[in-house]
Amino acid sequence: MGLAGCEEQSQLSALGADITQTSVSGLSSGAYMAGQFHFAYSSLIIGAGIVAGGPYGCAESVFGRFTPAWAVALSQNLNRAINGCTGTVMAALGVPDVARLAKRVRERAEQSVIDPIHGLKSDRIYLFAGKSDRTVAPSLVRKAAQLYRDSGVKEQNIALETGLDAGHGFITEDSGGSCETTASPFVNDCDYDQAGAILKHIYGSLKSPSAENRGDMLIFSQAEFAKTSDHGLDDEGAIFIPESCSKEGDEANGACRVHIVFHGCRQSREAVGDAFIAGAGYNRWAASNQLIVLYPQISKSTVNPRGCWDWWGYTGPDFLTRDAHQIKAVKAMLERLAQTGGT
Repeated sequence: MGLAGCEEQSQLSALGADITQTSVSGLSSGAYMAGQFHFAYSSLIIGAGIVAGGPYGCAESVFGRFTPAWAVALSQNLNRAINGCTGTVMAALGVPDVARLAKRVRERAEQSVIDPIHGLKSDRIYLFAGKSDRTVAPSLVRKAAQLYRDSGVKEQNIALETGLDAGHGFITEDSGGSCETTASPFVNDCDYDQAGAILKHIYGSLKSPSAENRGDMLIFSQAEFAKTSDHGLDDEGAIFIPESCSKEGDEANGACRVHIVFHGCRQSREAVGDAFIAGAGYNRWAASNQLIVLYPQISKSTVNPRGCWDWWGYTGPDFLTRDAHQIKAVKAMLERLAQTGGT
């Protein structure tokens, strides 16, 4: 399923990127994964964009922590994910409990399964909840903001946007369906440049976006980064590399940063082709700001029929830590981009 103007390549290239300036963002399950990757590697990540996503660790049930039989725990996690972490059925039961989630963050950091939480303190967080979103309740996005506060992020570094009458989707200035809808490919035209808002909040002043997307959109094999059979990754991922960041580019290669975009459920290339990657608006900002945009991809399966990132444990009990199959794979992609000397 090709991208317009896309070139094929078999391996992800080594580009000498500065991965200490990496940022992440995502929609829905991708927002949850952006948060998971951020908490796991806060020593590398300097900011996150959480679009229609709740707080890190929300779907972990008591069974998920203490039941040896993971199938039992997984069913409880999934119930919590649906009823407490996208909808509000479990709100009366105190789900999600941000104080408990913050305690679990500290515990994981003490166990060294995620980075120390002091790495979060100076990070910049953008969060978004649409008024017409009936898929992920806006109250859950506010809970995500509170968890970042409780984990040490400075108040002035948190931007929470709740004013648009948007459905469940990634928001754009001029691409996609009508603003209030919730429909594939989950890209909504609300006359609002969300990609730009995320990147400017994280990185500060940026050059105006390129009208031509000057760079290469490439497809690469994800197989070498997936070390287990139950990782859930698609065979192929996508990446946008500005001209100034390519291995044929100029001497500024080492200054290039990386932004990782995690698609939502039913929003992968497998599901919507290039509609999200081409329509979200990241590439035009990346082209003029020496920013590599990595689009890792998930494939649908029996345990994951909607092609979601793993935020409730379908790949195993380590899904919230640096040992998570998907987090390890994306981290390996990031490390490849930091290498020098070609592929």
